[in-house]
Amino acid sequence: MIEAVKLWNEPNNQSHWDFHIDPEWRAFGDMAVRASRRIKRAAPDLPVVLGGMSPIDVRWLRLVESHGVLDHVDAVAIHGFPLDWNHWRLEEWPDKVAEIEAATSKPVWITEVGVSTFGADEVQTFGLRRTTELLVDRVDRIYWYSLLDLPPAWEATTRHRESEGSSYYRHFYMGLVRDDRTPKPAAAHFDPRLGICQWFHFEDHRLDLAVDWLRRLGVRRLRTGLSWADWHRPGAEAWFDRQMTALAEFDVTVTLCFTPPSRGIREHHTSPPQDPEEFAEFAETMVRRYVTGDAAPGALRPPADAAAGAADPVGGGAPPLVSRDVPEPSAR
Repeated sequence: MIEAVKLWNEPNNQSHWDFHIDPEWRAFGDMAVRASRRIKRAAPDLPVVLGGMSPIDVRWLRLVESHGVLDHVDAVAIHGFPLDWNHWRLEEWPDKVAEIEAATSKPVWITEVGVSTFGADEVQTFGLRRTTELLVDRVDRIYWYSLLDLPPAWEATTRHRESEGSSYYRHFYMGLVRDDRTPKPAAAHFDPRLGICQWFHFEDHRLDLAVDWLRRLGVRRLRTGLSWADWHRPGAEAWFDRQMTALAEFDVTVTLCFTPPSRGIREHHTSPPQDPEEFAEFAETMVRRYVTGDAAPGALRPPADAAAGAADPVGGGAPPLVSRDVPEPSAR
């Protein structure tokens, strides 16, 4: 069951939104407002969440507020990884939440928080337990990133890739379950009052494995995504239906993001779209398909080019929806 829709992922991060094209986030604001209006037209009571800030930045929040975005969302999301990438301490989490709460009356959700096992399994165990202590009673929604490790044959989606040095390889060790399907020690300390954030690649072979582990861990709330870019792939309709059917038993916050390269101002999944109404239409389509189910038969089909078998060109096809990870041959 979809319980909320999140508009974009980390829109103040260059890895997910090209702010060189849109330096004041005006295009993002226009797109988000249009999408929210169409979502509310389809499902007036469905919560709409502003895509998780990363870094946590009050100035950026005020900027998009000036574009009217906060008038069209029900909650504001933030992301943080203080033991791996951020330049602040784990103990500062409550202060980071308070900074955003002071800038908006909207509820604050933490839609990604996690700790890698890159250095040692014990670091993740400590990080999970301490994060839970600090935050589980502090905000309404927390999603641990992530359930599954990134397969080593894939790539991590980040601006700098290997030039990040050891920081790059932390992306591969964020899961509670290793790529060989065995649990890490931290899994025994997972508190089901937290949710899980788990992204799935297009036609991801790990979907059934993930569902099994979500059940084992007692997870009720799940955050995942549906990619606008993937909707332009051949076979998108079947894959989207399979994914959402498999996840139907969980309370899902679904993130909608990633521009089909052929529909961007620049041919890249981080680009602002040429026509923001196309993303808004995609958002409404996903809600009518997977929340209300009230559209006429045949009205919610993928674009004609995908149905005809022509993948959106650029980098071997449209990028799959994953927060930081993407397998070849789909390049970002």
